[in-house]
Amino acid sequence: MEKDNMITIKGEEGEEIRLFILEETTIGGKNYIIATEDEDDEESEAYILRESENDPESGEIAYSFVEDDDEIAAVSGVFKELLDDCDLIVDD
Repeated sequence: MEKDNMITIKGEEGEEIRLFILEETTIGGKNYIIATEDEDDEESEAYILRESENDPESGEIAYSFVEDDDEIAAVSGVFKELLDDCDLIVDD
């Protein structure tokens, strides 16, 4: 579910996680977002998500966490360029 600059996704345990979208981009025909649980906390963790499917009937977009290390490295490099006003640290 997406609402303005915020999305709600299901976690691994089925819980709802609300994330604020910081930036979005398209790489190789795939749509990505970088999002955080607290948009006002400079120390907050950020997550890279890929658009996984789009429901044509409801118009809702589904996202999944990017887990592949190579994909994370490539996409985080683009987000570092787009978000030049914040420090983006990628954990391995």
